[in-house]
Amino acid sequence: MNGEARVVDPAQGPAGVALAPVLYDPRSRVDSIVDLIGNTPLVRLRAIEVDCPGVELWAKCEFANPGGSVKDRAALRIVLDARARGDLPEGVRLIDSTSGNTGIAYSMVGAALGVPITLVMPENVSAPRKQVTRAYGTELIFSDPMEGSDGAIVHARRIVEEHPNRYYYPNQYANDSNWLAHYDTTAPEIWAQTHGRVTHFVAGIGTSGTIMGTSRRLHELGRVRCVAVQPDDAMHGLEGLKHIPSSLVPPIYDERVIDETLWMPTEEGWDMAERLARDEALFVGHSAGANVAAALRIGKQLAAAGHSGVVVTVLCDRGDRYFAPLRWEQHYVW
Repeated sequence: MNGEARVVDPAQGPAGVALAPVLYDPRSRVDSIVDLIGNTPLVRLRAIEVDCPGVELWAKCEFANPGGSVKDRAALRIVLDARARGDLPEGVRLIDSTSGNTGIAYSMVGAALGVPITLVMPENVSAPRKQVTRAYGTELIFSDPMEGSDGAIVHARRIVEEHPNRYYYPNQYANDSNWLAHYDTTAPEIWAQTHGRVTHFVAGIGTSGTIMGTSRRLHELGRVRCVAVQPDDAMHGLEGLKHIPSSLVPPIYDERVIDETLWMPTEEGWDMAERLARDEALFVGHSAGANVAAALRIGKQLAAAGHSGVVVTVLCDRGDRYFAPLRWEQHYVW
């Protein structure tokens, strides 16, 4: 070294070797965590689509939202719209029923925007969901585990009737902001990410916001066949999905919006979730597994008929959200 300061071109390595220019994602600097909601990546499922030659399978990585699930979109839109209408003034708590993901999304959005949150959920929801929502400062009220998500809805309504001035009840199952979030964001993103090539869209029914909003907009944008996924039995194990024939039907659900419904056994959804982790390195929940299993069914049908296609589905959340506590995480009284 000759003692002179050396200026290194950021586009070159230490030896002057040219490197790719450093690119900065404008979303890497935001004013609030909620600004990171949406614009999630689309990933091609190359290992899965081997089973349907000539058909492309793509998955929208909704677990990349800051709250970890597709429900971030609806929760943010519900809160912002309620504030704009004056339904959620300072000091009023937002209360809603949830089986988990929407509750985490509400909790994250509430903490970011200064909105107090109360959630009613079945007592048997997974421990990580309870822990995460509490970490955001959310108040939890548990409903009868044997009554499922429908029981949580009824319990939340009862609480609001008893304390009408304390709570704002958006009712995600009946709230147009739920599906509008996907109409305005999810569908246009899919259309742009596939360059308008998407032929099929597949999503499970929970509150039905994702399938309703995305399908409405995709039908307007092009000739896209939109397929809903439901568990094939009332006593299913696909957490977050609804078996409509045996459930309270969400008021925002409109069967006319979808082109087809596929009925999914619990085992098929669980098996696909395991396959996604093993073959695609995507560790996702069982509802995401059910979505991909349905997308693969469609892909196989197209391939068998000699047709090509671009099938897009949704990876709703991460698989770690379903872990039970390990022994060393349990609290003991000696």
